[in-house]
Amino acid sequence: MEKSKVYFGNLRTTSTMNLLQKLEKLVKRAGIEEIDFKEKFVAIKIHFGEPGNLAYLRPNYSKVIVDLIKANGGKPFLTDCNTLYVGRRKNALEHLDAAYENGYNPFTTGCHVIIADGLKGTDEERVQVEGGEYVEEAKIGQAIMDADIFISMNHFKGHESTGFGGALKNIGMGCGSRAGKMEMHCSGKPTIGKERCVSCGACKRICAHDAISFDENKKAQINHDKCVGCGRCIGNCNFDAIRNSEYAANDILNKKIAEYSKAVLHGRPHFHISLVIDVSPCCDCHSENDVAIIPDVGMFASFDPVALDMACVDAANKQKAISTSYLGEKQHHTHDHFINTHPETNWEVCIDHAVKLGLGNKEYELIEI
Repeated sequence: MEKSKVYFGNLRTTSTMNLLQKLEKLVKRAGIEEIDFKEKFVAIKIHFGEPGNLAYLRPNYSKVIVDLIKANGGKPFLTDCNTLYVGRRKNALEHLDAAYENGYNPFTTGCHVIIADGLKGTDEERVQVEGGEYVEEAKIGQAIMDADIFISMNHFKGHESTGFGGALKNIGMGCGSRAGKMEMHCSGKPTIGKERCVSCGACKRICAHDAISFDENKKAQINHDKCVGCGRCIGNCNFDAIRNSEYAANDILNKKIAEYSKAVLHGRPHFHISLVIDVSPCCDCHSENDVAIIPDVGMFASFDPVALDMACVDAANKQKAISTSYLGEKQHHTHDHFINTHPETNWEVCIDHAVKLGLGNKEYELIEI
């Protein structure tokens, strides 16, 4: 198999070339303008950052891509799906507030922000996963599936469940609706925390399988014999009373992320950009970020998300750990920064499964601009 091309630009600047100009040069050289954008809706998947976290990508980078797509006749929008966990991005209204607070709004980016799975995280399209071992139908945010073209902009960092978060993590987990995120994270069925239940009945109304009833205290309860584990009740509960605590093993989680990524990308043009900067040890979903574990590396772009992730992790592993960081303070048992940071993870599982699904190639040619 021919090696995939991954393009790289370092973070050095001159009086005639700033970082934003360098990003534009990078993606053009990588071939983004080979895509026919004219009159096409373009979903740009990005993590807006949980407020309090300052490691997320600055909105200035997304404006470069938005302006380039518009110049080529496209109709771009920035997008993400609601979170499964309790935080500032669990429904569309709070999610938009968080995005605007972190600088993602039409005035700074040049396009609109659309929360792909709707107000409560229940607007989804079910997509067949050809060759899926764990997922038959992925539950993807509707607006993402409605787009003609898909672009991912990824903040490359460590991750406590997957080793690192790059293109595949941003695509697979990030594009899942709330029910989809539950399917990836969990292997069981949801339960109700009765101390939080206010007896509003929203969960019962959304349940298509008549699995929810009320006990003598008017608290909701789930009959697991009837429940199919779709997770729609989680998205419909405004009081975070419904959760799933049966989390899948990290290897299974990684494989499900690869399968969700295939559901998102299959059958339409896609392109991927990763910035290996502010490489925090954990996800941008945290409302804080620890000091970076390695020095900043640069920006990468490719049509192949697998090769892109491989190039980023290889480049990151060539860096020396910052001695005062979480990684620097840990014992190093391997030459892999991300396994050393989170020893219970194995990021290669996601990569290898993505290759098996035909999403891309581990072998790549790195071309520096």
